[in-house]
This record gives sequence, structure tokens and C-alpha cells, in this order.
Amino acid sequence: MYKGMGFGGGMNMQNLMKQAQKMQAEMQEKMEKAQEELENTTLTGTSGGGMVEVSCTGTKKITGISIKPEIVDPDDIEMLEDLIVAGINEALAKADELEKSLKGDMPSGLGL
Repeated sequence: MYKGMGFGGGMNMQNLMKQAQKMQAEMQEKMEKAQEELENTTLTGTSGGGMVEVSCTGTKKITGISIKPEIVDPDDIEMLEDLIVAGINEALAKADELEKSLKGDMPSGLGL
């Protein structure tokens, strides 16, 4: 009944399934490599002209905060807090950019 309607020049359903499984395995491998790179990459966000540095992984785990002593003013803790938040936001934005570049054309919702 379906003879002659061949998928891609006579390709049968079994071949289609094998090809789909191969594509799925390749996509899974790409995702695993991208995830590993995200986990092993350190990104740094700065604020206050480099007075505050925040480091994070590509998976958005904060790994360190460095504050130069001369920026610490006991009478203006709010400024220091703002600089820390700005540094964190810059580091996380860099992590987002890295993730987008590694994902490339991967379909969304696949766990990366």
C-alpha cells in the first residue's frame, strides 16, 4: 500500500528510526560537551572600574568575589552593595552569552 511513497528514495521506516536515533545521540553528545564547557569555564564581571570582581562558572555558580580595600567606605556600605550586585549581574550576563553561543542551534528544552 505504501510502496512507491518511499521516504527519501526508498528508505524504509527502520532506516528512518536508525537515523533518528543517531541524530539524537549526536545531539546528546553536543549537549554534554556544552554542559561540561559551561561547568569548567570561569567568567568575571567587574564594577567600580575593577574595584569589585565577581567570578562565576558558565552554569552561573558564583565562585568568588574580590573587593579592593580602597573601595570600602564604612560610611557608604550601600555603594559597595550596589557595586557587588553590578559585578554579579555582569558575570551572570556573560554566563548567559556563553550558554547561548554553546547551544547554537540546539532545540530548547533538552536539559542544557
